[in-house]
Amino acid sequence: MTETSWHEELRARGYRVTPQRQLVLEAVKELEHATPEAICSRVRQTARGVNISTVYRTLELLEELGMVTHTHLGHGAPTYHLATEADHVHLVCRDCGEIQEISPEMVQSMVTTLDRELGFETDVHHLTVFGRCSRCK
Repeated sequence: MTETSWHEELRARGYRVTPQRQLVLEAVKELEHATPEAICSRVRQTARGVNISTVYRTLELLEELGMVTHTHLGHGAPTYHLATEADHVHLVCRDCGEIQEISPEMVQSMVTTLDRELGFETDVHHLTVFGRCSRCK
C-alpha cells in the first residue's frame, strides 16, 4: 500500500489524514513487526509531542479500517504490520528470537485437518508457530 492509497483510503471512509496517522502508518511500514512502543519511538523522531496513547488510538482505528493488523509473537505487546502485507504465518525461534515469515500454503494441510476433524476454521494471519530455527537446532 502506498502513501497515496493510504490517503485515499482514509478520506474515502470519512477520516482526515492527520500527521499522526501518516507517521504511524509510515512507522508500521518501515518497522514491519513493530510493537506500539517501537512505533511511538519512530514517530517521536519526527514529532516529539506524540504520546503512546495517541499511537494506540491510531493503531486501533487503522486496524478497524483494515489498514493494519496485529499478531502476537510472544509475551507482551502485539506487533503490527500493514494489512496488505499480512498474508503470512510467523515462525518464532524461542532461542534467538528470529522471526521468519512463511506462506500460508505451508500450513495448509494442518488447516485442512483442523477443519475436517474438528470443524475449526483457522485464521492463519494470526498464526504464530514457536520452536527453534535451523541455526539454533
